[in-house]
Amino acid sequence: MNMFKKLILLLIGIVLGAVFVQYILPHFMSTSPNEMTQAVEDKALYWVAPMDPEFKRDKPGKSPMGMDLIPVYAEKTANEEGLENTIMISPDVVNNLGVRTTKVMLKSLQSEIKTVGYVQYDEDKLIHVHPRVEGWIEQLYVKTAGDPVKQGQPLYTLYSPALVNAQEEYLIALNRNNERLIQAAEDRLKSLQLPKSAIATLKKHRQALQSVTFYAPQSGVLTKLEIREGFFVKPGTTMMSIGVLDDVWVEAEIFESQASQVKVGAPVTMSLAYVPSREWLGNVDYIYPTLDASTRTLRVRLRFSNDDKVLMPNMFAQVIIHSKSNSAVVVLPKEAVIRTGTMNRVVLAMGDGEFKSVAVKLGRSDTQNIEILEGIEEGETVVTSAQFLIDSESSKTSDFKRMNHGLILNQTETVWTSATVKEVMPEHRMIRVSHQPIKPWQWPAMTMDFDVNESLDLSKITNGSTIDIQISKTTSGNYEVSDIKIPTDKKVMNKAEQESHP
Repeated sequence: MNMFKKLILLLIGIVLGAVFVQYILPHFMSTSPNEMTQAVEDKALYWVAPMDPEFKRDKPGKSPMGMDLIPVYAEKTANEEGLENTIMISPDVVNNLGVRTTKVMLKSLQSEIKTVGYVQYDEDKLIHVHPRVEGWIEQLYVKTAGDPVKQGQPLYTLYSPALVNAQEEYLIALNRNNERLIQAAEDRLKSLQLPKSAIATLKKHRQALQSVTFYAPQSGVLTKLEIREGFFVKPGTTMMSIGVLDDVWVEAEIFESQASQVKVGAPVTMSLAYVPSREWLGNVDYIYPTLDASTRTLRVRLRFSNDDKVLMPNMFAQVIIHSKSNSAVVVLPKEAVIRTGTMNRVVLAMGDGEFKSVAVKLGRSDTQNIEILEGIEEGETVVTSAQFLIDSESSKTSDFKRMNHGLILNQTETVWTSATVKEVMPEHRMIRVSHQPIKPWQWPAMTMDFDVNESLDLSKITNGSTIDIQISKTTSGNYEVSDIKIPTDKKVMNKAEQESHP
């Protein structure tokens, strides 16, 4: 009996295997991978409202307007193909937007840093006059700061007991005719800044001078005068200062971000409101090693020749510092860059109406161009106008169709379609209809409520009847039935037509 059962089971297995091989297996063998993928893609991901793509549900249903939800299926997206942030724009739209492009190139940056500065004395040639001994100013030959002085011109006369004693020691050494004492006494007089003329007079007349006149060590302008006749002075007292205006300094400030662009020796152009028709050419003389803690700016010292003495200290000057990078870098026009708070982007023109927004890292800049450190390469084409609009579109995949005429949802303002009347609501001037698919607007067949234009007569429309309706988009973005035709091709006349055709 057991053997009989085994034979029965074996025969059943053989029959089932034959059926599988002959009928079922060929069906699977004939199904290609693409067909299997398509079957997966045909499965709806979610459902959205026809009038509001933001209204999403995970199963079929009704929208807030009472319309059937539309299924959205899995499709290959730009991200899956490595084309994230890429959009297509029709050629006529590109022309209407005025899209202009340029090539990314390698170029040396010609930086121009515009700033302001103040003219100062050349402090390398600024001399401060101090006494070497205590004494009283008996006579002052210069009266006011700002007066010009010439080298060798008398400045002041000083009476100093210490200076008189030093002269007496020199005379004693002369009388003793001791060369060592004479040289030591003369060196002491020189160290006390006794003029050479006074030493010669002392040696000739052998009589100490009670008051000694001191002379200007250089030609220039008296920048400071701190004494008057009768003042008691001592070593360390700054009596006056003499500055030179053959060359002047201009101190300017630049931003911290511009510091790397300025080098010592860089050419500088300067202009003054005082002389608007003239420019001065100079160079960067020194870059100060510290930044101002409050303004975060760096001081730069510039040097200019001033042979005609037109430049005067404390003048306000407009300054342009010219610098040139030593190597070529990837650059773009400044207007091509879209600057945001967190990211900088440019729009690449990829050809055939394709545009792509990419993030870039910026470097230095000049008056026209900006350096691109990362994001794009030489030879690529970048949009320089209308890039803000294109970039905004590339960040909203649901709005791509607005830029492509082949996919515009509302290409026409009105459409005709066949519909079955579900309910007439004359008190609300509305009808509920089930209409056929509307291809121009990519609407599927569905049941909707529509407002009816005031000019149309609803008395001839009955529930369950099939009619042709014209749907129009209003200025407010809603939709209404603007015209109706009954099955006999008789038009549902508006009120004006009824009065003219009784």
